[in-house]
Amino acid sequence: MAYADQSMSSRKVVSLILVAALHAGLGYAFITGLAFNVIKKVSTDLKTFDVEEAPPPEEAPPPPPPQKVVQPPPVVTPPPIVQVQQVYSPPIVSVPVAPPPVITPTAPVAPPPPPTPTVASPLKPRGTPGEWVTPEDYPSADMRAGNQGTTSFKLDVGADGRATNCTVTASSGFPTLDTKACQMLMRRARFTPAKDASGAAMPASYNNRVRWQIPKE
Repeated sequence: MAYADQSMSSRKVVSLILVAALHAGLGYAFITGLAFNVIKKVSTDLKTFDVEEAPPPEEAPPPPPPQKVVQPPPVVTPPPIVQVQQVYSPPIVSVPVAPPPVITPTAPVAPPPPPTPTVASPLKPRGTPGEWVTPEDYPSADMRAGNQGTTSFKLDVGADGRATNCTVTASSGFPTLDTKACQMLMRRARFTPAKDASGAAMPASYNNRVRWQIPKE
């Protein structure tokens, strides 16, 4: 085993020496011949030139901003105008209703008035009519105010000769004087009643007037 190892080591050393010698020869040849030609050729091929610095690459401009697309407003088509024919209802004509006829009952026929009795003896006043209303009957307020005038009157006289009603037919212009005249006449007037053809007493009327005059002192 040791002999074999020594034999192998000697061979390796020899191989290494041979390789080194080969490399040395090649190196020498390269230096002396080949290297000279190569250097000469390289020196002839080499040319001096100015190396210009390449300009920096231009920056690309920024892309334009995206344009906003404005959508046009939608076209609104108005609906077609439909003309609707108006329907007019006929006017309501109110027919006036005639009121029911008014039936007026026929008044019964009045019996004919009794015949006017024939006056055989007219009505006659008793005493003096001028004394039925005297200056003492003058209302004091009218006397102080100086009220004067004439009261015309009508007396309804019964069959007994007494006055049953007094009517002022023409005023004196002062109601107090007219009222006073009727009061006195109803109290004081007396008559002989009128009589018909048979001699029976019958009612009648009497017309006269009272003159109111303030007495002089």
